[in-house]
Amino acid sequence: MTLAGMGAPISKTPTVTIPTVSAAMVTVTERAAVKAQSLLAAKGHPDGMLRVFVVGGGCSGYQYGMAIATNAEAEDQVIEAEGGVRVVVDRDSIPMISGAEIDYVEDLMKSGFTIYNPNATSSCACGSSFQTAGGGGTPRACN
Repeated sequence: MTLAGMGAPISKTPTVTIPTVSAAMVTVTERAAVKAQSLLAAKGHPDGMLRVFVVGGGCSGYQYGMAIATNAEAEDQVIEAEGGVRVVVDRDSIPMISGAEIDYVEDLMKSGFTIYNPNATSSCACGSSFQTAGGGGTPRACN
């Protein structure tokens, strides 16, 4: 029953909407998008997503992590990147990597995904550990 002036009726079944961002808070280079697509396909998840996250640790206080995601959680941000690749970032990681660029590097010294993060005020030589202006995280020795 709808009463005049009372708005739409409340549904008893909650709906979960996962926001998809097209103006990316994280950008993905063409090299990284191509590598992510081939990696997802090779691992049997051609419709999967690349999950990027930040955890405490590493030699500078925080470190990056990546994983294959088959779905997104309710509070995740899903970013539509170059070539249809989707990147998932959890709510707690967003402030620390907003504005970052994900690239794929392949040279004589190393190959892998690299994150160029404008929020990092310092980082370790390993390239996967960083510190922000607000500090935080618990530094550990590099392995």
